[in-house]
Amino acid sequence: MTAKPAAAAARATVYGYPRQGPHRELKKAIEGYWKGRVDADALRETAAELRRGTWQQLAEAGVHEVPTGDFSYYDHVLDTSVMVGAVPERHRASVEADALDGYFAMARGTQDVAPLEMTKWFDTNYHYLVPELGPDTVFSADSAKQVAEFREALALGWTPRPVLVGPLTYLLLAKAAPGVAADFEPLTLLDRLLPVYAEILADLRVAGATWVQLDEPALVQDRTPAELNAAARAYRELGGRADRPQLLVASYFGRLGEALAVLAKAPVDGLALDFTESGAGNLDDLAAAGGLPGKRLVAGVVNGRNIWINDYAKSLATLGTLLGLADRVDVSASCSLLHVPLDADAERGIDPETARWLAFAKQKTEEIVVLARGLGSGTDAIASELAANRADLASRTGAALTRDPAVRARTAAVTEADGRRSQPYAERSAAQRAGLGLPLLPTTTIGSFPQTTELRTARAELRAGRIDEAEYEERVKDEIREVLSFQEKAGIDVLVHGEPERNDMVQYFAEQLDGYLATQHGWVQSYGTRYVRPPVLAGDISRPEPMTVRWTTYAQSLTARPVKGMLTGPVTMLAWSFVRDDQPLGDTARQVALALRDEVNDLEANGTSVIQVDEPALRETLPLRAAEHAAYLEWATESFRIATSGVRPDTQIHTHMCYAEFGDIVQAIDDLDADVISLEAARSHMQVARELAAHGYPREAGPGVYDIHSPRIPGAEEAAALLRKGLEAIPAERLWVNPDCGLKTRGWPETRASLENLVAAARQIRAELPTGAA
Repeated sequence: MTAKPAAAAARATVYGYPRQGPHRELKKAIEGYWKGRVDADALRETAAELRRGTWQQLAEAGVHEVPTGDFSYYDHVLDTSVMVGAVPERHRASVEADALDGYFAMARGTQDVAPLEMTKWFDTNYHYLVPELGPDTVFSADSAKQVAEFREALALGWTPRPVLVGPLTYLLLAKAAPGVAADFEPLTLLDRLLPVYAEILADLRVAGATWVQLDEPALVQDRTPAELNAAARAYRELGGRADRPQLLVASYFGRLGEALAVLAKAPVDGLALDFTESGAGNLDDLAAAGGLPGKRLVAGVVNGRNIWINDYAKSLATLGTLLGLADRVDVSASCSLLHVPLDADAERGIDPETARWLAFAKQKTEEIVVLARGLGSGTDAIASELAANRADLASRTGAALTRDPAVRARTAAVTEADGRRSQPYAERSAAQRAGLGLPLLPTTTIGSFPQTTELRTARAELRAGRIDEAEYEERVKDEIREVLSFQEKAGIDVLVHGEPERNDMVQYFAEQLDGYLATQHGWVQSYGTRYVRPPVLAGDISRPEPMTVRWTTYAQSLTARPVKGMLTGPVTMLAWSFVRDDQPLGDTARQVALALRDEVNDLEANGTSVIQVDEPALRETLPLRAAEHAAYLEWATESFRIATSGVRPDTQIHTHMCYAEFGDIVQAIDDLDADVISLEAARSHMQVARELAAHGYPREAGPGVYDIHSPRIPGAEEAAALLRKGLEAIPAERLWVNPDCGLKTRGWPETRASLENLVAAARQIRAELPTGAA
């Protein structure tokens, strides 16, 4: 049956696109600028070339409206802070002296000035810089970036649509600035912020913009009546102005819920909604609300967060229903394509049969264009694409990779006892203290040490065949010896081997587990110039052989101090992979947990007495709606316990979390039943320690005292001050001293100095403890 053409041709668009360039040119240019090898003009020209290349690719693919303003040197929320003049006082002088250097100082800090706090962008693995606001914040409009990039695209002949973070989302993501009362609500500044947004919108209209996109993903979260009223007020004011362009309010990452009616009634010209699995309820809600008469609807039917091909028939059915609910229906991805790699065609190492299932940003753009053509001209116009899509979907469904009977049988046999330690924490901790003999305030690191140029070169030489496996392993052993020697001399109590053999904390394990696929060019921005290559979790997971035992055992043979075994937990293995979408996440997590359980047990059997299973993604994967939290946390905490509960009481299990808000999952942290947890805390001034104390967390904890995402070296007194704050919440017998996160991205000089200061701070605080406590 041929679909009936729409009254007006549907158009294809995207909300945003990856920034890095085909070969991560932006990363190289920015890091070159930081090191003084690239000047500001060359950096700006690289950025302009990347923008031009993106717009050209989108337009040539058939995208009718290209986004502008979504490009960023570091982070789009930080760009918004600059746009509205919300520069912290401590950074104001550097911004006024040099705008570019001041921008990077806000992101990374300087030796003398701390950066903005960093945390996760909703439930993704992207990090944004948290705005710092207070009752004295004065906003001012700076539309220069938005206007300039709009004009760039316009001059090249494209149809641009500027993209801004919306005022509600900006304020709801902000925090009280240092020194401001913790209960300060940034949303109280809305009436002060709206005139600034109105000025920026007016500037864009004068520049020629006919549409501007305002991103409001915060509205897919649970919002109070007061917050919904604020949204209504904001868009009544912005939409009611005569000097504005047409406004497209975009939501994504889920169901808009109560906010849908608010935005549908607002005097704005269009809404962009997520109609993928995560936003499946939007279709019913939109129909119940009577649609969007008189408005444009941009339908996000292509998943912008995962890499599996679209089901054209399913998407066309959704789009067909939407035709009756809005005056104009256009087609897009569910969110910005920032969250997926650039081009699946660049992957030469993946089996061609499996590669048929993959769609990165370039392929998703092509899918959007096909769907728009099918919606506007009927399915006969895309008959060949529909047939190929059906064949590709059938290939995946029937593939042997996706189903391993042995794995499924083992997962089905898991019992509640498999997820419980044999003794309660109080008894375990006594056995661990006796066995490990650690001092009060024991010092450790999170796991990784700097990945030096020599290490990366050795890895590249091995891949190129210029050295053999034996020579590569000797270089790894040399690095392990150096890392252990430094830690012993510095006085660190629980050592790590530094992970010189590992490329990434998820990819390293994925490459050794059956059921995973690794990409060669699948880079995705995590923050700033930090890019990761998430592996593809495509099938049932199992561990063919030990993954870390050899290197951990070697390291332990070189020292009498305990060396931690280092693993990545099951939730993080899912969250930082492109995970299969053909079965419940809990089922996949149990498969990964069982593979890790084998590794944990093998580490213990080979003499490892401290084992860390990192779960930094536990909070970021928390569903955005509270009604879905309990079901997620049940399988998430269970999978961690399955991985770690097969060991003896005297084996100490650690876990680690970073760069997220932990206050609303403290009970889940407790439910993990880890003996020790380390958490990011330096930028948030020990907030998480206070949250643990308020909960009555009974186990050991190491809130970080060294912010490793900044190049600055914290002094011993700075670390000691943070430790004193930590001791206000956590007693000395349960407090550990450690950095916020792993040290992989840092250089050796700053690492040495920072860790030496950290140990000095621990010694200083031990000396301050009451006599006999230490």
